[in-house]
Amino acid sequence: MKTNHSKNLVIAPMRRRSFLKRVLVAGAVAPFAPQLIFAQAGKATPNERVNLACIGIGNRAAEDIVAFDKTGLVNFVAFCDVDMGGSQTLKMLEKFPNVPRFQNAEKMFDKLGKEIDAVLVAVPDFSHFPNAMLAMMHGKHVYCEKPMAHTFHEIELMMAAEKKFKVAAQMGNQGHSEANYFQFKAWTEAGIIKNVTKITAFMNGKRRWHGMKVAGYLAKQEIPATLDWDRWLATAPSHDYNTGYINGEWRSWFEFGNGALGDWGAHIFDTCHEFLELGLPTEVNAVKLDGYSPFIFPQASTLSFKFAARGAKPPVEMTWYDGQENLPPLPNNFGEAPLDPNVPPPSNAATVSDAKKKPIGKVIYGEGLTFKGGSHGAILKVIPEEQEKDLKLPAVPKSPSNHYVNFLRAAKGHEKCRSSFAVAGPLCQTMALGILAQRVNAKLEFDAVKKQITNHEVANALLVGSPPRQGWEQFYKV
Repeated sequence: MKTNHSKNLVIAPMRRRSFLKRVLVAGAVAPFAPQLIFAQAGKATPNERVNLACIGIGNRAAEDIVAFDKTGLVNFVAFCDVDMGGSQTLKMLEKFPNVPRFQNAEKMFDKLGKEIDAVLVAVPDFSHFPNAMLAMMHGKHVYCEKPMAHTFHEIELMMAAEKKFKVAAQMGNQGHSEANYFQFKAWTEAGIIKNVTKITAFMNGKRRWHGMKVAGYLAKQEIPATLDWDRWLATAPSHDYNTGYINGEWRSWFEFGNGALGDWGAHIFDTCHEFLELGLPTEVNAVKLDGYSPFIFPQASTLSFKFAARGAKPPVEMTWYDGQENLPPLPNNFGEAPLDPNVPPPSNAATVSDAKKKPIGKVIYGEGLTFKGGSHGAILKVIPEEQEKDLKLPAVPKSPSNHYVNFLRAAKGHEKCRSSFAVAGPLCQTMALGILAQRVNAKLEFDAVKKQITNHEVANALLVGSPPRQGWEQFYKV
């Protein structure tokens, strides 16, 4: 191994390339055999429900568990969390006292694997990969929180595993099953949104690392009695325990999280990425990084993504803005970004009103029309809005199922996951390339066919990342 001393980055050897080539020849997804007619949400009998195991039960995972419970379509058959009994897990343990509990997901599958149909993976960004791979290797359907994984290479393997193991796999960007998804699809097919050449995407809310200054990793602290720290680290390199890494604080660190872009990008420009068929960028440039650190995310970032022409569709430049004062240039008549009423404000924004002061959203510049949008399921508006009145807009169908029900119906073979790994993978790989530009503070030129960064050796090695710790290598062998 070699280290770039100026960036304090550990560079992983590119020893998995031949393996990856073998993985990518995995067979195509076979259609699911129809079973008994799946009942409507809330009316399923116990035998019609999906037997769901949950890896992660605190924080965001708890919200997912409540949402799955509300569908009336699941039986919870196992809870697994590396901090079982920590304060963040108590609410779900009290709400579902009879669900079997585990701290080790492999032991959970050894004991209850035959009873499990599907798995929720809602853990820190860097440990999405091993837990989702473990579930798919057992032939289980997977609902995985966004972003899919921590590195470009891990996302590649998860897409290959989805195909090989023929499972329903859904990434948890809920807006992909709400109004914006169906509107964007309808407006694109009708030619209302066409020949887009420019997208501005922004998330200017306060983040956990804003105001942080670090010179290295955090000092060793005593590990809580409830926490299996070794399992928490999963595939990541070994680190001493510190409370500054857990319960959401991991998102601040390149080693563990994917920053504001990985957290919110999938909620803001996911429909742009899918329905404009953007694919992978050819160039990602760190235009502006305030407070650069090789350890934590910048205090503010401006990133430029360039996408090549796709058939008759012209090239697109998408510019991403994060940071509390790094506000994007917006049209004079932009007004406020549309808000999805079902989505709470981002962490550290106390109210929806506070969130409005630091907008989250996008501007899409197409042929003859400009659109503004928010995040998640917030619908697009033409700007100026009076121009929308003169358009012959197509009918927009209502969603037949929310994101959780869509996954559960897909697990039964009656729908397809709208945010399958095949769909969400290139979106997450695009974000992973942006995060690499933040990490190395450089412009990256990317060969989307060979899937290599051609102008930056350090960043190219980081497509794979550090090799997994001993005992976790099996998840990189599909």
